[in-house]
Amino acid sequence: MSLHLVPDDPTTTPDTGTGATGTRTGTVTGSGTVPVRAGVPATGAPASPGTAGPATATATALEEARAPLTPSALRAVVRELAEQPDQWIHLVRLSTDERWYQRLLSDDDHEVWLISWLPGQSTGFHDHGGSRGAFTVALGELEELSLGGPDQGLLIRRIPAGTARAFGPEYVHDVRNTASGPAVTLHAYSPPLGTMAHYDLRAGGLVRTSTEGPEQW
Repeated sequence: MSLHLVPDDPTTTPDTGTGATGTRTGTVTGSGTVPVRAGVPATGAPASPGTAGPATATATALEEARAPLTPSALRAVVRELAEQPDQWIHLVRLSTDERWYQRLLSDDDHEVWLISWLPGQSTGFHDHGGSRGAFTVALGELEELSLGGPDQGLLIRRIPAGTARAFGPEYVHDVRNTASGPAVTLHAYSPPLGTMAHYDLRAGGLVRTSTEGPEQW
């Protein structure tokens, strides 16, 4: 299998980029509010001629409130939070056993996690159970492995501080700390993670080895 180094891009990435999750331990805290959606009629607002009434407007608002955020929107979420370290830096802990994590926000349509990485810690190859996602390296540096097309083989990306990555619902990757110091990342997923599958990379490609759910986090 061939290896390809992907050039750094600290400012923007395609929506089929990376996220970083895996087997994690820590505490769960925080809650949030569902953001208001542009273009959703207010409940009880008078209907325009030829449009549906309040009941339909309410149903539409609820449906849109549950719709997953796009990768680009999730990337904006983590970037904005990374620029406000006073909101999370006092929560960071380091664990020598495995990566430490804490959920910062849990809404109906998305969630946000804070994760720390000591040198040598990694996720292994995993998916995100059909959720879209994004993450940014707030402190330190990480490395990401993913499979490219038939002519690309294994792609390796260096992810320095300030880089934001976003990905679609089918993305599978491995994220690891190969640097000499710790790293801290912020992650957003929509809808909130429900399941995650783990994979082994073998000569013939990725082979699923296990699946986990929220009760294991």
